[in-house]
Amino acid sequence: MADRYQQAYTRSMDDPEGFWGDIAKAIHWDKPWDKVLDRSNPPFYRWFVGAECNTCYNAVDLHVDEGLGDQAALIYDSPMTGGTQKTYTYSELKDAVAHFAGAMKAEGVGKGDRVIIYMPMIPEAVIAMLATARLGAVHSVVFGGFAAAELATRIDDAKPKAMVTASCGLEPGRTIEYKPLLDGAIDLATHKPDVCFIYQRPEATAELTPGRDLDWADAVAKAEPADCVSVAATDPLYILYTSGTTGIPKGIVRDNGGHMVALKWTMQAIYDVGPGDVYWAASDVGWVVGHSYIVYAPLLAGCTTLMFEGKPVGTPDAGAFWRVIAEHKVKVLFTAPTAFRAIKREDPDAKLMKGYDLSHFKALFLAGERTDPDTLEWAETHLGTPVIDHWWQTETGWAIASNCMGLHAYPIKAGSPTKPAPGWDVQVLDDNQQPVKPGDIGAICCKLPLPPGTLPTLWNADARYKEAYLDDYPGFYKTGDAGYMDDEDYVYVMTRTDDIINVAGHRLSTGQMEEVLSAHADVAECAVIGVADDLKGQLPLGFVVLKAGVDRDHGDIVKEVVKMVRDTIGPVAAFKTATVVTRLPKTRSGKILRGTMQKIADNQEHKVPATIDDETILPEIEAALESVGYAGARGG
Repeated sequence: MADRYQQAYTRSMDDPEGFWGDIAKAIHWDKPWDKVLDRSNPPFYRWFVGAECNTCYNAVDLHVDEGLGDQAALIYDSPMTGGTQKTYTYSELKDAVAHFAGAMKAEGVGKGDRVIIYMPMIPEAVIAMLATARLGAVHSVVFGGFAAAELATRIDDAKPKAMVTASCGLEPGRTIEYKPLLDGAIDLATHKPDVCFIYQRPEATAELTPGRDLDWADAVAKAEPADCVSVAATDPLYILYTSGTTGIPKGIVRDNGGHMVALKWTMQAIYDVGPGDVYWAASDVGWVVGHSYIVYAPLLAGCTTLMFEGKPVGTPDAGAFWRVIAEHKVKVLFTAPTAFRAIKREDPDAKLMKGYDLSHFKALFLAGERTDPDTLEWAETHLGTPVIDHWWQTETGWAIASNCMGLHAYPIKAGSPTKPAPGWDVQVLDDNQQPVKPGDIGAICCKLPLPPGTLPTLWNADARYKEAYLDDYPGFYKTGDAGYMDDEDYVYVMTRTDDIINVAGHRLSTGQMEEVLSAHADVAECAVIGVADDLKGQLPLGFVVLKAGVDRDHGDIVKEVVKMVRDTIGPVAAFKTATVVTRLPKTRSGKILRGTMQKIADNQEHKVPATIDDETILPEIEAALESVGYAGARGG
């Protein structure tokens, strides 16, 4: 007899309208849909056409109306402010959201207007997002502290009526004032917002611009609470600009109806959590994980969501995550593999975990970058719980592939996010757009129509949507990731398609090589890039970061990792060069900037992404490249 996952998956393929139509009954609709799936204008498929709803009502007010007003909705925990903690019940959250929505409404913000939210990890960021949704407006959250020029491009693309920011954000050892960045962005932008709401934090006070800026507290104190505004299910809820864009940014659109249906369902089906459970996505509201799993999905499901203003290490140490899990009785944690690599590097024996009661903790979910088997095994060993690697993207909004723990827990295979989630027809295609055999590497694509909650298009850019995601593989969404599926339908995401390197005619995955490097006992994390070679076209080059306390000769470690790749993948990989660095350049969301590293090595013109976590690492990368013979690194 088929398990619950297989039953759900089969029905989602054979009868998607029936499958998602039944799931949608868990949502409160102001008006029911005329059609579950509108296929009339491919590739622009739309879910729940004709329905009307409000996302804020479903995430907040509905729980109050159903008697859960006294349950904790949002817990804020901030080691950055000396240990501030605050809990909002659903009733308190509703009151805060309705009043801030009233403040925006008083300034003319209404249905369809855009609101850019440029905030640190504080409750007011969540409140601003929900308040925008309450009014039927469209929010675009930009990572707090983003450079003024990058913020300006988003202002010109979204054309917001209002902007919401705080006086500052906090990083270990420094305060980042947001108001000068906001002012600079508005000066640079062609479009000018009507009003800016400024939340004053005690760590820094922003000077308000007369006639444009309003103090958050003053505006809320004067406001009448606003009611929820009904919108079409197909109306946009938010725009989220992809990180690292240049020129005109790419605005991922998320609708209201399908987004609610999919995300509420994932909480039970994928994460196995329900009303009252404490769920923690250790991310940032500026990223898609923050949208989906700090704000919307947990609240739609009636969970308690946790918002952490801190780091996995350094606030104050590598035991921060264990403290938060223990204190707040977290059931499920979702974070990036890079967070656990950082913890493992600082505390390889997990000594800081001792003394914390983690008995209520049930599962760790990882996404954002491929989870290397060594990190997965380390986390499994020390936590004693399932560690679930799942795979998804900004564009998809939720997991393409996962071990769906609320349906059926499959055996974990290291290096795989398990099987496609229900609703996802995942296929691996070759350059001729034909399916490859199990075990063969190709482009991972998803057959259209995509399930609810995914991007229906790009903001004001239908043609660009088709060009970026659909044209290369007609009838499919191109994920941009390369990998394979085995004979049990487990998915293996090896690398981005542009990280497949061609070594003397052999197509090789840098992700596969990274898996080998990460298995070395002294290696905390690593990256492999392809660099230009006159003879073989490209050659792989490895970067390794060592675990804390390792003081062996770096040359010996390099020889060992080179031998490991040769023994595991074979001489065909031509892996001969690696270098030790203290850290890798990453985005703030934890993605390693392999493309930037490759351009530096090949002496190509490169732009430092606005999302980089710390630019000071790049000179070390340049020096490391020069030390192994890539003089092009000197060119910048």
